[in-house]
Amino acid sequence: MKKIALFAAVMLLLSSCADKAPQLPSGISFADMDTTFSPVNDFYQYSCGGWQKAHPLTPEYSSYNQFSVVFDNNAVRLNELFSEMAKTEHQFGSNEQKVGDLFRIAMDSVHAEKVGVQPIVDDFKVFTELKSFDRFSIALARQMAYGQFSFFVLYADANPKNSKECILWTSQYGLGMGDRDYYLNSDFADLQQAYVQMMEKALKIVKYDKLAKVDAAKMAQGVYELETRLANAFMSKTDRQNPHKTTNMMTVAEWNSLIPSVNLTTILEMFGLEKIDSLNVCQPDYFRALDSILTTTNLEVLKAYMALNITRNASDYLTKELSDTYFDFYGSKLRGTPKMQPRWKRMTEEVSDVLGDAVGQLYVERYFPPEAKERMLELIENLQDALNARIKSNTWMSRATKKNACEKLASIRIKVGYPNKWRDYSALRIENDNLYLNMRRHFQFDVMQDLYKVGKPTDPDEWLMTPQTVNAYYNPSTNEICFPAAILQPPFFNYEADDAVNYGGIGVVIGHEMTHGFDNQGRNFDKDGNLNNWWTEADGENFEQRAESLVKYFNNIVVLDTMHADGQFTLGENIADNGGLNVSFAAMKKAQRKGKIQKTVDGFTAEQRFFLSYGLIWANNIRPEEIVNRTQTDEHSLARWRVNGALPHIDAFYDAFDVKKGDTLYLDPKERVRIW
Repeated sequence: MKKIALFAAVMLLLSSCADKAPQLPSGISFADMDTTFSPVNDFYQYSCGGWQKAHPLTPEYSSYNQFSVVFDNNAVRLNELFSEMAKTEHQFGSNEQKVGDLFRIAMDSVHAEKVGVQPIVDDFKVFTELKSFDRFSIALARQMAYGQFSFFVLYADANPKNSKECILWTSQYGLGMGDRDYYLNSDFADLQQAYVQMMEKALKIVKYDKLAKVDAAKMAQGVYELETRLANAFMSKTDRQNPHKTTNMMTVAEWNSLIPSVNLTTILEMFGLEKIDSLNVCQPDYFRALDSILTTTNLEVLKAYMALNITRNASDYLTKELSDTYFDFYGSKLRGTPKMQPRWKRMTEEVSDVLGDAVGQLYVERYFPPEAKERMLELIENLQDALNARIKSNTWMSRATKKNACEKLASIRIKVGYPNKWRDYSALRIENDNLYLNMRRHFQFDVMQDLYKVGKPTDPDEWLMTPQTVNAYYNPSTNEICFPAAILQPPFFNYEADDAVNYGGIGVVIGHEMTHGFDNQGRNFDKDGNLNNWWTEADGENFEQRAESLVKYFNNIVVLDTMHADGQFTLGENIADNGGLNVSFAAMKKAQRKGKIQKTVDGFTAEQRFFLSYGLIWANNIRPEEIVNRTQTDEHSLARWRVNGALPHIDAFYDAFDVKKGDTLYLDPKERVRIW
């Protein structure tokens, strides 16, 4: 599946227009630091150890970081908005009615317990009545129409060879534990056993064993064995990051030939896609293997697998017993979190997800000042100029490739705050029945809205995140960077502080997102978002050599006990961190030469404040289980290593803190990776 690069950090910078830097506080708090550590040996602890001590993990978190702070503040804001709407009657069909009614229903736990699991039991009948494999495709299609995918997903996305056209994509899907290594690695034996036990309990809670007249324990074990076979057939997570490997244009007939046991025509007809003649099949080998898996697996096990997919997705919308069962595995055993977050916080997030742009309009009106967008655009332009200058001065690229790179940089589409046009929710019904049925209508609405785009021109104004999302992204097929309104707030930007800390925070983030256009994945796409090699052969080899050095460096990092970081899996994010630091530091130095940044404040030079700010935005406390989980599933390096792993490659860091040979964070200049 094509990657959308997420950084999960960005903030607004207010640049001084004066020729002389105003006398502002440094923005660095000694309380956030831990000066018992040396900056040349452990800059992470030195810059944010005090913050870590002041923010110990509470039972509802597997990790707690600066982004958690922003997310929690945002949740309080949204909860206030939703609570206000839930108390007032609105015109049926209006966005206000949908937001208010859905939140009220979602918060009514008494009604949820009264309704029980019956709504989901009714959905099971679609496939429990199957007596043979002949009608399996119909049951699968009906489940997909409700947004409940099993075995593979269908979605709309840009044509890799023609980004202005939206086509159908299909990709592998369906591992309940998420990552295939959880099934294939014997180190996770305890987790595998707990997963089987959880599935058995869930089947009993939703009364599937009674409805289908099967033994829950046998079905749970059978589903685990089925998913293990799927895991063996899955394309690896590193191969999935290679757009050349996941681009396989086929006719529908060719796709059919990969998996003849499933009537794909029936599925396409269900979505009104019977007239399409081609699509992109991300993993052809998986579909070949899936055909054999489906035809050699007991039908009752296939049906139980589909039932568990529905149950897992619905676990938070039914009874407390069911949600507790799933949390015990996914929250406690997989991530080490002792306690579930309170219902108000979980349901606030659900409503925000369901009615994203409708909520976004309300959020922007109340919390995002219009002038913030202008100031953010100005900062992005400053960072764009800095990256352009670094590309032109690069010593390992030819003039031809530099020209193409600068053209791509200049063509980046910039999205800040909120979209120019809002999504239309008129076709989504929110009714006063129960939470599960409303969520099912939402899933169906989302799937149909997405697949409706197939065969039409791509929409350059479409956003892949809502304004209230605490995140940011780069999208290679549209060559765009996006910074939603919700992330444009403290602690990543301090409007009362000198700009050195803002370049170390938000500036690095913006530079990071821009660099994604030139990382190991983004560099495969041209300025128009097409999969097109714009590199000379020699320049491509030079890039790969530098990237491989970064892979090897991160592979040597021990994250927990004997577990190492995955340098290949995290390569794109590590390249973006490397580029973001270099680009933003260059932009800060330019601002400093113009007299817009104070030299020394509170005993720290501008250069030191830049790096201290960067270290602080990655302040984080994390449980051992979550370290393992994120190392397995997250393409971002762990927070500690986004600091202690990134800074040894930044020459300016050595000058700022006088790092010398023999210091822990010292790397020989020949070993430092310099790409952008």
